[in-house]
Amino acid sequence: MHPLRVVVAVNPSASAGGRSGVGAQVVDALAAAGHDVVPLREPSHEALVRAATAELARGADALVVVGGDGMLNTGVNLVAGTDVPLGLVPSGTGNDMARALGVPHDDAEAATRLLVAQLAQPPVAIDAARVTHAGGTTWFGGTLSAGFDALVNERTNRLRWPKGRRRYDLALLIELVRLKHLSYRLELDGVAREVQGTLVTVGNGQSVGGGMRVLPGARLDDGLLDVLIVERLTRLQFVGLFRRMSAGTHLADPRVHVHRVRRVVVESDDVVAFADGERVGPLPVTVEVVPGALHVLAPIAR
Repeated sequence: MHPLRVVVAVNPSASAGGRSGVGAQVVDALAAAGHDVVPLREPSHEALVRAATAELARGADALVVVGGDGMLNTGVNLVAGTDVPLGLVPSGTGNDMARALGVPHDDAEAATRLLVAQLAQPPVAIDAARVTHAGGTTWFGGTLSAGFDALVNERTNRLRWPKGRRRYDLALLIELVRLKHLSYRLELDGVAREVQGTLVTVGNGQSVGGGMRVLPGARLDDGLLDVLIVERLTRLQFVGLFRRMSAGTHLADPRVHVHRVRRVVVESDDVVAFADGERVGPLPVTVEVVPGALHVLAPIAR
């Protein structure tokens, strides 16, 4: 195998950005495998995107991101719709896209070994989701949250303590206390409907919040989006449903509905959408699946 030019973008806000962190280990492993590695360590996310865009324009055989779902989302937005494959070494808290891709989500060394091995294999084509909103067009690989789950994401991002999954759990409890019931206006493959609900999630991947399988039937390469709709629930009912979500057994509940579509419009007042845990902007949003738009260096979990 001839050496590849691999651009490695490291999350500037995580410990992975340090020379002794995961980012440096990934760069060293790729260089040891004989590849031409272009490491990018920038002081801000904006600077990192500019640097990665410039390097990709010069020509690259692969883009590797080191970080959590937010960094994966950055990578998706950089290469979706192109032939440049995307690799991931997770070092975040949730790492839901790593789970969906079949990449070790809690072992950076194992993920790095897998990445090196995958560079010797043809990349795998999967779907990506394109979101049109007031701020423009963005992409995501995993899930888009537009309800209770989005409120939890926003709260999680504001909290500085505790770390890891416990921060998400704390944010969930805070938002549960102030549980909002929302009025949605949806369009599912052209069919309009109004829903009084608590939660709407659009998924290409299966999980949110570090492995909570909200869409256990979602597949990355089936050309469809799974849309989860949860009707209005009391706090006690929602707590019970949340427990079942963790195991992916909540779909048996008659107040939970899943639709498989190619295009969905989600509209509601005073709701902000998040994609792969990253803030997209206020609703409405239009989400469309683009089959095979993303090439990944991963075995894909089944």
